[in-house]
Amino acid sequence: MPTNDKPVRIDKWLWAARFFKTRSLAKQAIEGGKVHYNGQRVKTSKAVELGAEIKVRCGWDDKIVLVLTLSDQRRNATEASKLYNETSASIASREAHADERKAIRGSAPEFSNRPSKKQRRQIHRFKQTGTPDD
Repeated sequence: MPTNDKPVRIDKWLWAARFFKTRSLAKQAIEGGKVHYNGQRVKTSKAVELGAEIKVRCGWDDKIVLVLTLSDQRRNATEASKLYNETSASIASREAHADERKAIRGSAPEFSNRPSKKQRRQIHRFKQTGTPDD
């Protein structure tokens, strides 16, 4: 499973830990500044060390993980989750952001369908003249 004797590039480690589907996506994220290693931007060839803190932008949220073991082989998800440990602060902030997004989504108006042809004509007339026309 994990190898501890040889250095592992950060793009390979992120791919093996299943943060990204391909190594090229991991490389793009690293070059785009979405991955920080011990608080610093890195290059794709940076060797990962045990105990290092990696901050990865995943969708809307940032995950902050600590490296537990090294591996350059992609395995199943249960083995990949053993490569790192997410910090409790990271988990709490992700949950808080998710709750905020749910609250915002709940307060937004919900439209059930598109306007009909008649309603579109009424909308166009209202925009042109400024008065509703029944």
